[in-house]
Amino acid sequence: MDVRELYQEVILDHSRRPRNFGSLGADARRAEGANPLCGDQLTVYLVVDGDVVRDVRFEGSGCAISTASASLMTEAVKGKPIADTLELFERFHDVVTSPAADDVSKAEIGKLAALAGVREFPMRVKCASLAWHTLRAALDDRGEPVTTE
Repeated sequence: MDVRELYQEVILDHSRRPRNFGSLGADARRAEGANPLCGDQLTVYLVVDGDVVRDVRFEGSGCAISTASASLMTEAVKGKPIADTLELFERFHDVVTSPAADDVSKAEIGKLAALAGVREFPMRVKCASLAWHTLRAALDDRGEPVTTE
């Protein structure tokens, strides 16, 4: 099995069985996001304790890439300091928007590297990054919905 096939399996697994799917209590921060071109819609919920993301969940519906990205994101940021979460957001965004010829180090972003292939399909970058932009809005405690448009 080559790396592409392995990454495809990771995306399909997280799409079919998303981790951290569901809402959190009324005290959680939340933000809504939408990708009108693909039909992805999600809500990200956060429990922040001091400067740490104690818990994170999401609800919604979308394509396999959007759902897998949200699932992988929640696993990657749960329990992390906000500063580390924001740094991971930037690294992930750089990976999915960088030229396809650039190497992606799994050590740099872990399992999220499975989504690096979307950079070859510009329309799918929005699917992969929607959850991340929505997470950022929840961290900033913004009230307005996030859109990829």
